[in-house]
Amino acid sequence: MDAALVAARARTDRPKGDAEALARLAGPDMAEVDRLILERMQSTVPVIPLMAEHIVSAGGKRLRPLIALAAARAVGGRDLANAHRFAAAVEFIHTATLLHDDVVDSSELRRGKVAAHLIWGAPSSVLVGDFLFARAFELMVDTGQMRALGVLANASSVIAQGEVLQLTRAHDLKLDQDTYLRIIAAKTAELFAAAAEAGALAVEAPDAAVAALRSFGLNLGLAFQLADDALDYGGASEVLGKNAGDDFREGKVTLPLRVAMARTAGREDAFWRAAIDGGQRGDEEFRRARELILGTSALSVTLDMAHDYAGAAKAALCTVAPGPWRTALESLADFAVSRAA
Repeated sequence: MDAALVAARARTDRPKGDAEALARLAGPDMAEVDRLILERMQSTVPVIPLMAEHIVSAGGKRLRPLIALAAARAVGGRDLANAHRFAAAVEFIHTATLLHDDVVDSSELRRGKVAAHLIWGAPSSVLVGDFLFARAFELMVDTGQMRALGVLANASSVIAQGEVLQLTRAHDLKLDQDTYLRIIAAKTAELFAAAAEAGALAVEAPDAAVAALRSFGLNLGLAFQLADDALDYGGASEVLGKNAGDDFREGKVTLPLRVAMARTAGREDAFWRAAIDGGQRGDEEFRRARELILGTSALSVTLDMAHDYAGAAKAALCTVAPGPWRTALESLADFAVSRAA
């Protein structure tokens, strides 16, 4: 491992998060959520459960449903029947967006497995994603809790808008930081925020607690996506669940790229234009881009911002009563960025 990457990953003064602690704590609740997911992804059309099982069984941390459950428990919820439904709905929404995104981005891997569209084709992937969205809304309607349903319905709209905004600004060398943050807030952080908010609403938490948990989720999602964007240049495929360098090859201007472009302005402009705007994004170009990103400390800048958002996420929990669920959520904020450390 080169010295620049070692330096970018050096975070010995910062705590390492443990997503497994939350997963263990929420084990019984997640078992019920998994039962709902398995039940609701069934269909008499064989390709639907096959494709849904392909991506759902690939694993991942199931962070979004875990957040919904932890939010409900952290505010003292005891009857989590509706929280279980919202958590399953959140996972369906997330899975649907993954199916759609992989078609849009022509991705080859998802959670370390061959992307569904390469097995069943793009049309089937899009339509099965639509099916999962529909199942999510059936689960939400079953709760009869309109306020939480509205939160997740709005989140679905925001996510779609974020993805379209990202698509329209792909290959844009002039993408500013504010627009970049708008994109990741919409396409990633909004579902984290909505999961936490819906979990709290499911157990009729006070408005102050609902607002605090939404703020936690939003900041956590921003931290998570910033760390992901750093990992695209400094991580391994087994950590990412996709190929390292996919963002670069798709021409996405993320924060590490923006910082490197700004810090090499005047001497590497031709390279960046050829790569991002001109489509020259092969393995050789990726290696060069990675060298420039590491050499300009762009990864450190990105991870510092991720840590700031993780800190804001933990600070938002100050109004939540201390206990194992709050501690687990705080640890999750550390985990979001420690993946890239």
